[in-house]
Amino acid sequence: MSHEDLLRVVRPVRGRGAVSNLPGRFERRPVEPFDDGWGAGDLPVDRPATEAIPDACRTILTGNDSPDVPFDVSINPYKGCEHGCIYCFARPTHAYLDLSPGLDFETKIFTKLQAPELLRKALRKKGYRCSPIALGTNTDPYQPLERRLEITRRVLEVLRDHRHPFSIVTKSALVLRDLDIIAPMAAAGMARVYLSVTTLDRTLARRMEPRAAAPPRRLAAIATLAQAGVPAGVMASPLIPGLNEHELERILAAATAAGATSAAYLLLRLPHEVRVLFEDWLRTHYPDRADKVLNALREMRGGGLNDPRYGSRMTGEGERARLLRRRFELVCRRLGLERERPRLDTTAFRVPAGDQRRLF
Repeated sequence: MSHEDLLRVVRPVRGRGAVSNLPGRFERRPVEPFDDGWGAGDLPVDRPATEAIPDACRTILTGNDSPDVPFDVSINPYKGCEHGCIYCFARPTHAYLDLSPGLDFETKIFTKLQAPELLRKALRKKGYRCSPIALGTNTDPYQPLERRLEITRRVLEVLRDHRHPFSIVTKSALVLRDLDIIAPMAAAGMARVYLSVTTLDRTLARRMEPRAAAPPRRLAAIATLAQAGVPAGVMASPLIPGLNEHELERILAAATAAGATSAAYLLLRLPHEVRVLFEDWLRTHYPDRADKVLNALREMRGGGLNDPRYGSRMTGEGERARLLRRRFELVCRRLGLERERPRLDTTAFRVPAGDQRRLF
């Protein structure tokens, strides 16, 4: 049995998505789970607690040059995500921290408490050019810890104070807490919000993304945002063949009825350790259809379970992927969902006061 298999103690963990604590690909210290007869030993506990760990980062803005990602700059207030979505493509980032992309990713959360101050410093750097900042591109900015720590809210306060445009992607109804900031910025053409709705099936949602808001709450959040005048979109992502792909039309219809005016979708991506974690989860919760799901994904990924190439990594390739894209286009046309969204206004940006000197 390999070192990797030894650490894959595969079984459901209450309130968590991953069913194992698979070691990261950079793990240097071999550790093996062992039960010495006095209890669980190093085996996963039934309800591992969430640990908030201060992150000593020195910068907060992350640039993007990927041609298939629609933003240039992002902020992620947290590393790791308590929502525990088993399919999360950000899971492998915990391997860089010498931690597991499995249970560690959703229980050991690194918190960027100094994010507002770092943002203010970045905005007043000489030569800074205002471009809409995306929040929620890697991990959710409104995961449960945000209710207590309010890092995302304090970041939004900085963006509001300096008239800086932003977008938000989240699975949490907690975004409504910050409507007092988001709505006025949206009225000025400087904010929009996307709710990720992966499924309308409560049982599937509870297993696949255990600590995210239930599907009806996400739809209700879209409705509240729309009523407040905030441009609200829906992300039907990720679509997983044989698991939730058949829900595409129903998800978009429900979101449109709630007030969504734009939509997007992504095909399931399984980079690095996510492939093993997702397969473990699938065979644990849906053993009867696991092979069907994986084979359908291979059909849409050129024979593999992941495709990192620009242009195909988000939507797949082959006839089945083409049909999925066609379904999406047809339902968007029928529902009147916009494909092209107006650009957020960057002209009102105000440089924060500080060391920057003005010439008179």
